[in-house]
Amino acid sequence: AAPRALARHLGLAHPPRWIEGFDISNLQGTAVIASMVVWRDGRIRKGEYRSFNIRSFTGQDDFRSIAEAVERRYRLLLEESGVLRDLVMIDGGRGDVGAAAGALAGLELEELPLVALAKREEELYLPGSPEPLRLPRRDEGLRLLQMLRDEAHRFAVSRHRRQRTTGALRSQLEEIPGVGPARRKLLAKRYGTWDLLLAAPLGEIQELLGEAVGAAVHRHLHAPA
Repeated sequence: AAPRALARHLGLAHPPRWIEGFDISNLQGTAVIASMVVWRDGRIRKGEYRSFNIRSFTGQDDFRSIAEAVERRYRLLLEESGVLRDLVMIDGGRGDVGAAAGALAGLELEELPLVALAKREEELYLPGSPEPLRLPRRDEGLRLLQMLRDEAHRFAVSRHRRQRTTGALRSQLEEIPGVGPARRKLLAKRYGTWDLLLAAPLGEIQELLGEAVGAAVHRHLHAPA
């Protein structure tokens, strides 16, 4: 029912069976992350989620962030398989859908269906349409997009939190003598938090870093304060 409702509201040729939704998360303009979630054949597909570290600029600009994420995602799809999606959903309003539409146009994918869902008023924005589309709050198509929007936001925040935690761990690892950037990266990727690293057995750390360095790190972690 929801896909049929979306096809009717958005003027799609057929009910969408494959939708990808995007959101942006940042911490005061730093470490900007775009998330992408997938709904396919009636259910969420967490194994197909993706996240993008925004790297084409520094600072906070959601429009440029959305454009970069959309461009990178669909350029890769074109290069790998050429199989596109039935609908792309952006968490945002008129500016966000315009930014995404510009990125798709740069890939000659103007025909790829695109919609933005704005918070608060829950309005839908379509590329080139001056007025938003307002659907009844109980509309099944709207509810499907809201669920995807909320899931994209949850995923973006979780990825951002994980990145911040890993960054904090790397800062703490800088205090351990003899552990350079490459080994700090290995430890941060493997354990994620200081508490998990403290709980790691000696043999596990040695397997990751080598016997001598692993033993030195383990001694440092458990030395009296």
